[in-house]
This record gives sequence, structure tokens and C-alpha cells, in this order.
Amino acid sequence: MDLGSVIIAPAGVAGTFGGSLLSQRGSERAKLREMELARDHEEIRENRSLRRTCYAELNRAARQFNTALNRHLHLMRNRSAGDTDSDALEEAKNAHRDRYSELQMIAPEEILMRASVVNQALNKVYGQIKRLERGAPGPGETTETAARAQYEVWDVLRTMRTAMRHDLGVSHEEPRRAED
Repeated sequence: MDLGSVIIAPAGVAGTFGGSLLSQRGSERAKLREMELARDHEEIRENRSLRRTCYAELNRAARQFNTALNRHLHLMRNRSAGDTDSDALEEAKNAHRDRYSELQMIAPEEILMRASVVNQALNKVYGQIKRLERGAPGPGETTETAARAQYEVWDVLRTMRTAMRHDLGVSHEEPRRAED
């Protein structure tokens, strides 16, 4: 054997070993990256599912609260509302409060802003109704002004729902700005 062969043979073996090690490490990195991407994709899907559920529940609770306010106003016009009627209104209010609290923890700022407008509008009407029931209405508060305010809540509910649908990617309609 000549000296060149003795030097070249170990270099060839080292190159083969080194190449396979580098190839293995590259493959491991690619698999790790693929797993990270899959995990990120799953997290995004879970987050969207959580928002979808929360949005649907808040939308339903807000609509039911608004309907309960409307029903209560009708009862007040025809007769005084009884304990059962007040209990139904309180249940709707509490359900909305609970869904709104959940939304505050997961919704992006745009949705939270829309939901806040709805929450304030619903609670404003609720406050008017309660003051009217106690016989201590605020200046200019009547069952008619409360009914008008309650009816106007439907518009802010629609705006909130549109923003939620847009956030979930199920609507291409742009939500109106809060100032609109």
C-alpha cells in the first residue's frame, strides 16, 4: 500500500460517516419543524373553535336578553310584571353577563369593542326598566323611551355578529366601524 491510499481511505470513511450524520441531523430538524408546524396549526384551529363557540353563545345570550327586555316591557304596559317575569329577565341578564365575561378573556380587541357596545346598550335598557318598575324613572324615561332603546339594540347586535363572523372568516362583509 502506498501512503496516499492510507491517508485517503480514512478520509473517505470519515466523509461517509460525516455525510450520514449530517443527513440524519437534517432529517431530524425537518421532522421537528414539521411537528412544530402541525402543533401551531392545531393551536390555531382550537383557538378558532373556542372563539366560534364563545361568539355563538354570546350572540344567543345577548339576543335572548334583548328579547327578555322586550317581553318585560310588554308585560309592564299591560300589567305590572310579577316575580316570575322578573326572574326570567334576571336569568337572561345573568346568562348574558356570563357569556360576555368569557368573551373578555379570548376575543380580539375589535370583537371586544363591539360586544362592549352591546353590553352597555342592554344594561342601559335594563336599568331603565328597573327604574320604571320602582316608580323612580330618570329624566325623560318612559316605557316608550325604554322600548325605543331596546329596539335599537338589534342594530348593535347585528354589527357585533357581523364582526364576529368576519373574525371567524365566514363572512367577507366588512364590519361597520364603532363610530358608524
